[in-house]
Amino acid sequence: MLSEPRSGLLAAWGNALLAGLVSPDDAAHAIVGEDAVHRVEGLPGETGPVGLTLALGRLRRLGATGFRVALPAPGHPLGLSGPPEFNARALEAEEAVVASGVPYGLVPGVREVGPAGDLHVEVVWHCLPVREAPPADVPSLSEAERELAEALRDATAVLSRLDVAGSGPVAEAAVDAYRARAERGREVLAPGYPPRAVRVLELAQRVGLLISVAYETGHGGAVSASEIAARAEALRPVERVARRAQVAAYNAYVEDRERG
Repeated sequence: MLSEPRSGLLAAWGNALLAGLVSPDDAAHAIVGEDAVHRVEGLPGETGPVGLTLALGRLRRLGATGFRVALPAPGHPLGLSGPPEFNARALEAEEAVVASGVPYGLVPGVREVGPAGDLHVEVVWHCLPVREAPPADVPSLSEAERELAEALRDATAVLSRLDVAGSGPVAEAAVDAYRARAERGREVLAPGYPPRAVRVLELAQRVGLLISVAYETGHGGAVSASEIAARAEALRPVERVARRAQVAAYNAYVEDRERG
């Protein structure tokens, strides 16, 4: 599971821009992050790809009032509202941004370019029509926080019994990387988000890290087929709940705005 999906960064900083809390250049810089460049194609009124600053400004002029995140997985159209063509593209990318106020969504296409040893990442966001309807299966922040705590407790009990808790050099490297990011003062969400959304997203990201570590460190003591299946069965609902919590956190700005 992505700890910081590109759709989350675009939605969060796009919302801060719409609220007048950051400048267009600062929003674009935060969204691009460590990538080389982001462009948007298929934008109404444009004949070719344009930069993020222009694209966000155009969507605002078209009537966009906010941005939501979708993190779909097979059998779980989390955050999507259709039509099928958009849902299929979002499912392939495993993420998307859906605008509020205008019937458009953005799906990222990611590619590495450059010679070996000097590769960099370019992202093209495809602007596509979306159905204006409530997004699928998105919980409230309070629901997401409760579900995440319960799922993590249940999964921890199962994984401990099977002796597959994260350990060893891979686990240590992952935890060290997470701590290094935290110590650099990384902003979890853009300005304008409620503190509870920040708390829920931080917990969801930590859970995502633990899930990744559990998969990457092998089977641990789960040496039988039934024990390996039990581990996967324990992790699957936690992954689902963590994705739901991420979406709830990123979408909190729009939800609060629509509630007035």
